[in-house]
Amino acid sequence: MASMEEIREARLAKLGLLEKNNIDPYPARLERSHSIFDLKQNFENLKEATIVGRVMSLRGQGAITFVDLFDGTGTFQGLLKSDEPISYTGVGVSKAFELFQGTVDQGDFIQITGTLFVSKRGEQTVQVSAWKMVAKSLRALPDEWYGLKNEEERYRRRYIDILLNTEVKNRIVQKAVFWNSFREFLMNKGFVEVETPVLENTPGGAEARPFVTHHNALDLDVYLRISAGELPQKKLLVAGFERVFEIGRIFRNEGMSYEHLQDYTQIEFYEAFSDYQEGMKMVTEMYRYVAEKTFGTTKFTINEQDVDLAKEWQTYDYVALIKEKTGLDVLETDLKELTKKLKELNIDFDPKDLNKERATDLIWKSIRKELTGPGFLINIPVFMEPLAKRSPKDNRVVERMQVILGGSEMGKGFSELNNPIDQNERFEHQEELRASGDEEAQMKDDEYVEAMEYGMPPAFGFGISERLFAVLAGVSVREAQIFPLMRPKG
Repeated sequence: MASMEEIREARLAKLGLLEKNNIDPYPARLERSHSIFDLKQNFENLKEATIVGRVMSLRGQGAITFVDLFDGTGTFQGLLKSDEPISYTGVGVSKAFELFQGTVDQGDFIQITGTLFVSKRGEQTVQVSAWKMVAKSLRALPDEWYGLKNEEERYRRRYIDILLNTEVKNRIVQKAVFWNSFREFLMNKGFVEVETPVLENTPGGAEARPFVTHHNALDLDVYLRISAGELPQKKLLVAGFERVFEIGRIFRNEGMSYEHLQDYTQIEFYEAFSDYQEGMKMVTEMYRYVAEKTFGTTKFTINEQDVDLAKEWQTYDYVALIKEKTGLDVLETDLKELTKKLKELNIDFDPKDLNKERATDLIWKSIRKELTGPGFLINIPVFMEPLAKRSPKDNRVVERMQVILGGSEMGKGFSELNNPIDQNERFEHQEELRASGDEEAQMKDDEYVEAMEYGMPPAFGFGISERLFAVLAGVSVREAQIFPLMRPKG
């Protein structure tokens, strides 16, 4: 079997043969009468056609050659015969059939022109009377069945993976439907799509470690945002907008796992004069809408649990569940008791990074796996959420809800905190956590507090990342991305 380099050298020789015949192997212009999809749709009404596509296979020897072309819309067969007149489009070549056999490989892009007929096997075919090289490939495509089975190679050469793997290609289209269905749903309810800055002086709207970069023109360090414009969108509520949303890229300098990445797409929306109870109704409706539009169903298997979004959604109480499962009242306990419980439950933790917030979250995550959903997690302690409004029933908890599907959190929203005094105090608490070593605690944003002091209406806000798409599609978030980030080749 020839090596990759030997194959490349052979193709370079064919490139030279084309050039020797005064043929540009990468012409700027081509002629195409139909896409392959259109050709198939109108085949019965046509006599001739010119199509362009990538050579996916070559069959036959000597006096006859079959070629299959793929142009992204479909695949079509071409037939070349040595005893039928064949020319090279635009260039006078005396032996165009022989030139085809001597220069065309699988992977090349070519143009073919000819009459249409149905083969003896019943396949729609172009009998080629003229051809043209559109782009000569120098590397051989991997075998469709045996190539690119290694995950790293699949991600590194994702363009080949997409070309050969219909499932991956279809998932890209499906993901576009996923985001557009969110957009349709919100715009039908009067939301305005906005764009807010990716570079921020203070990263806000989430608890995460940000990426840092330097802005040369202003000579200052800035952060890549960790939310899809949460604080800027809420400033728009101050500015008089009632309903806004953004679909955009966010960046978190954290670990990688089956469900976590460092850069990904997220949607966030904010609705003035609403709260998390009204929001839960809307989110239930939205998830069902998006699922039906994207996947044609509301039934999914998530973490080996059957979840039906069409069912009535349950409500889970954060404080009550932890107390039921562990005996701890997280509203009254301290770090010492939490640490003891972590050890009892054999939950791994780093003592250097542990505080009450992190310890409580670790215990919660050990419980969360048992909740199938669909449902909403409510009554989260104030110390766990710096941006949500306190509950009027118990000011130790906030009006935050999280979507629970198959033991995972799949979206978060809350009645937005609009009391600037309370907000400033919570930011200061987050600053204390950062000073003690918690790099994921939120930074204080004085400009946001200032905006809030001008008057911010009560509102509901919600955000969900592309992890929801991956989970519903039954793949890892890395698999669901088109081009996952890879280390450079060593």
